[in-house]
Amino acid sequence: MALRKNASMFFGIFMLSLVWKALAKLEVNMKDSVEVFLGESARITCMFTGTDSPNEVIVQWYMLNKNKVHSKIYYGNSTSELVDLDGLLTGRINVTMSLNSGEVVLNILNVALEDEREFICKVTHISAGSVNGSTLLKVFASPDHPTIKGEETGISVSDEKPSKIGSCEAQNGYPRPNITWYRDQTPLQNQPGEIKVEPVVTKKSNGLYLVVSDLYLKVAKEDKDALFYCEVSYLVPGGTKMKETNKINIPVHYPSTSVNVWVESPKGLVKEGDTVEVHCRANGNPEPIFTFHLNGIDMESENNVMVMRKVSRQFNSTIMCSALDMETDEEISREAQLSVHFLDHAVLIPEVSHVMFPGENLNATCNALSSLPTHTEWVKNGKRVAEGHTLVLTDAVLNTTGTYVCVVTVPSLAELKTNSSLHVIVQGPPEITEIKEYRKDKSENVVMLHCHARSYQTPVIIWSFSDQSQTVEETLKQTEEGFLSVLTLTVTSDITAYCKASNDQGTTSKSLLIKAVVQTTVSAPSITVSIPVTTAVPTPDKTTVTSPVATEVAPPKRVKKEGSGVIIAVIIICILLLAILGSVLYFLYKKGKIPCGRSGKQDLTKHSKDNIVVEMKSDSTEDAVLLGVNGDNKPPNDQGDKYMDVRQ
Repeated sequence: MALRKNASMFFGIFMLSLVWKALAKLEVNMKDSVEVFLGESARITCMFTGTDSPNEVIVQWYMLNKNKVHSKIYYGNSTSELVDLDGLLTGRINVTMSLNSGEVVLNILNVALEDEREFICKVTHISAGSVNGSTLLKVFASPDHPTIKGEETGISVSDEKPSKIGSCEAQNGYPRPNITWYRDQTPLQNQPGEIKVEPVVTKKSNGLYLVVSDLYLKVAKEDKDALFYCEVSYLVPGGTKMKETNKINIPVHYPSTSVNVWVESPKGLVKEGDTVEVHCRANGNPEPIFTFHLNGIDMESENNVMVMRKVSRQFNSTIMCSALDMETDEEISREAQLSVHFLDHAVLIPEVSHVMFPGENLNATCNALSSLPTHTEWVKNGKRVAEGHTLVLTDAVLNTTGTYVCVVTVPSLAELKTNSSLHVIVQGPPEITEIKEYRKDKSENVVMLHCHARSYQTPVIIWSFSDQSQTVEETLKQTEEGFLSVLTLTVTSDITAYCKASNDQGTTSKSLLIKAVVQTTVSAPSITVSIPVTTAVPTPDKTTVTSPVATEVAPPKRVKKEGSGVIIAVIIICILLLAILGSVLYFLYKKGKIPCGRSGKQDLTKHSKDNIVVEMKSDSTEDAVLLGVNGDNKPPNDQGDKYMDVRQ
């Protein structure tokens, strides 16, 4: 029973498998299209399903020509293959198959424009039959960068029909690119009577496209500043791209409605002697022909500029500029006023020079004719002495003499400036302003004397001295402030020098006391100072005493009187102080205020280190005074003891 049941089960499975095989269907899946750039490689995939025996599968590839005729380019199975050997794709195709996974790939190398067609994949199975699939291969080529060219002759706003603005060109694109015109970022489309766009498409021998687009436009005056350009859009695998040309401006012609004339150079006010440039411009395009007129007389010009060199006040007039439009034959004009400013030479009253006497007054005037307000000031020796057209000099003195410069300027035009000079002379006797002595060294008697005098004419300067001595190296020279007489002499004694200056108006004299330098010397007394030195001197009783050593100070060298007096005074003061000190010590000793031992046999050895003895000597016969540390002073009758015992 069990055996019969198992046999029925196996038979059912077998029958089910036969039914499944009968119901299985062979299928092929392919993309609708494959996109690739010209010159690149294309990969067309064919996927099949519905068979469990791939070794029994046969794959064939076909391509359709322009007449929709199938051309076999490949045949292959699991054991062999046959590739098109004499066709369009010979040498540029290969097929890779993976029958177990059901994938077949057709590879096309170096894709050309002719390769853009439909490719068919046919899969055949012995028991399942044949199934086809197809893919369209699309080829793309990006165009070169587009170019634009505008009209250069200009377009008139008076043209009744649209005029050609320019041309745009896009080359070597595939498929055909499209061109769009723009004016200031606004796209332009056909508009009857106003805008016309004419594209011309040409397919070149290599299969690529050349597209040329011409723009025609009825321009207005506002288009003179407009920028025109083209945009080229083209297809690429997977999308669309675009390129733009550079922007151009076209010349637009329109008539002038106004004209302007002005002085371009110099900037600001014009003065006599300047070179003047007058410019004229109109608001039309192109600019009309200009004509310049000065006081009704035609003037020469170049490039719409009139140049006048070294202008004078006679050029003060009205300048007219006329513009003639060549298209409308209409003439418009404009005027401008030219003012040439001037400053004449300053006129002085009195002129050049004027002679005055002491105490007199003078009113001098200075005027200069000018086209602009002026400013006047008077300058003497580089310093301003007055402002205004009038110079007033009162109560003249010799110092009033000099050159007064009248300076006239124009504040609003600094380049205009003039001046004139007035020489004022005040007559009178000379004035001695200074008499002075100069010495190179105060200790020398060589003196240089200066006598400075002022006079309206060269004076006669004479030197004289109280001792009637003669002068040497006398010179006279003129300075900015007058006349200077210089002489050099040697002074041996105090004298008085007299400087006398004379001219036709009188004589002036001044004196100067000159002291001679006297050099004297003095001898200083010799002074001997004895400074005891602690030395051991043996005595009959074997005691030790100190023995003074006298040092003699040499007298000072001879010095000048001025320096030796101070030294002598210091020495005398020192001697007096020592004498007073000795007297005080002696007085105290006599009163018993200072005890003193007299034993000559005392042991002085242990005190020898503290003994100090000072002896003062001079050239006189005064006795020496011996002083001890304790202030003992030996009287003359006690000199029998040769030494003094000094105790602490």
